[in-house]
Amino acid sequence: MSPNTPPSPETKRNFPSIFKAVQTIWKRERSITEVIIHISNALALMIVGHLLFTYVTFEKMEVVFSSVNSEILYYILGGFIAQMIDGALGMAYGVTATTFLLSVGISPAAASASVHASEVFTSGVSGYMHLKFGNVNSKLFKTLVIPGIIGAILGAYVISSLEEYAGFIKPIVSIYTLFLGAIIIRKALIKRQEKRQLKKVGLLALFGGYLDSIGGGGWGPIVSSTLIASGRHPKYTIGSVNLTEFFVSLASSLTFFTVIGLGYWQVIIGLILGGVVAAPIAARLANKLPIKSMMILVGLVIIIVSLRQIILGADKFF
Repeated sequence: MSPNTPPSPETKRNFPSIFKAVQTIWKRERSITEVIIHISNALALMIVGHLLFTYVTFEKMEVVFSSVNSEILYYILGGFIAQMIDGALGMAYGVTATTFLLSVGISPAAASASVHASEVFTSGVSGYMHLKFGNVNSKLFKTLVIPGIIGAILGAYVISSLEEYAGFIKPIVSIYTLFLGAIIIRKALIKRQEKRQLKKVGLLALFGGYLDSIGGGGWGPIVSSTLIASGRHPKYTIGSVNLTEFFVSLASSLTFFTVIGLGYWQVIIGLILGGVVAAPIAARLANKLPIKSMMILVGLVIIIVSLRQIILGADKFF
């Protein structure tokens, strides 16, 4: 078609339809939840872009790759195991990864910081998919998100400030992970739970976010289990809690990086790599594994490893 040839009727019809489609999408009414998600995504991209252009230079990347050692294989294994369990059960990524990192000598603050940094990726994708498929209750999400973020920031700041007392904190955190292991087993064994009204949901989110940062996990087992036990619909509870977990993990990670810096990148990369490898395998096996037996096994493993950490750290108190 030459430049002077007038557009055909079909071309004339196409342009207005495309313009109308864009206009419809642009003017579409959005819920408060969607607006918060889009604003947070934009802020997250700005922060990530700033960090990349500020800290990721060719010289620094060369130093980073030259310092990689065989220890990263342990962290890849930890990420793989944690993601396999999380993919099969829909929970326990944080507590499994944290328990593993504590057992190989990582300090509580570094373990929690690394787990939450890797969880930003996994919870972001999970939360977005729940939102996309309509599994998010806007009212419940708005009730959870602000207290959860505040709790996460407080927990991350407290455990980071007490880094010099890591020898004392590790057995205390292990007591907490032991408690979470018991919650996982209890959730597997109890068939019916008595429904009760839960009024202080914001306080629950604050408590869950705080303990999640201190222990490196527990947001899902604490918040989801409590809400479902109180009679909330499992579908919307899990979707809303998963979406909130992205903001809790992001707030916790930023606080950790502000206080203790980016010195544990090898642990973070190992967890992410292991999780990426395990994700498709876990998704395929999710419907084939006996979930109840898996939950009991995971709970027992967490309890045994936590008891080991408590016994090893008991001499700090006596």
